[in-house]
Amino acid sequence: EIGLIASLVATMLGTAIAFALGRYRFRARSATNLLIFMPMATPEVVMGSSLLTLFLMMGVPAGRTAVTIAHIMFCISFVVVAVKARVATLDPRLEEAAADLGANPFQTFLRVTFPLAAPGIFAGALLAFSLSFDDYIITNFNASPSSITFPMYVWGAAQRGAPVQVNVIGTLMFLIALFV
Repeated sequence: EIGLIASLVATMLGTAIAFALGRYRFRARSATNLLIFMPMATPEVVMGSSLLTLFLMMGVPAGRTAVTIAHIMFCISFVVVAVKARVATLDPRLEEAAADLGANPFQTFLRVTFPLAAPGIFAGALLAFSLSFDDYIITNFNASPSSITFPMYVWGAAQRGAPVQVNVIGTLMFLIALFV
């Protein structure tokens, strides 16, 4: 559940950021690019502990909400990179042609830009889900003792021997990745 929520929110925010960085020139563009790549280069232990510190200072209790926010913050960078790569390859003449044919900006986005960017958005969403679904370190720092995510369950169960559910989920994830 946390993986789905985190990947959906990260996909929406990351797509908006990628379009802004790929299409528009603004004053803090290079600083924004640097800040987007920082979470990807930061070790997860540093990211998890710094997010824990941030949440403690802001008064956000450890648990489901903190883990969801942490996963969203972690996954946005990966979505931005995937979508920005796709946006960079889009031909602006297609949008200009749609405008010449009488489409307003919303229609142009909905009927031309979005379908062309959809593979990058879908790739970013899948990457965000797989990263969120698999993340143990950031989750361990920000989860309360009562909130158990799948990676934490697998780690705890591995102490006693891997249960059958782990093999089932692993097989399903492999098959989904293979056929999608």
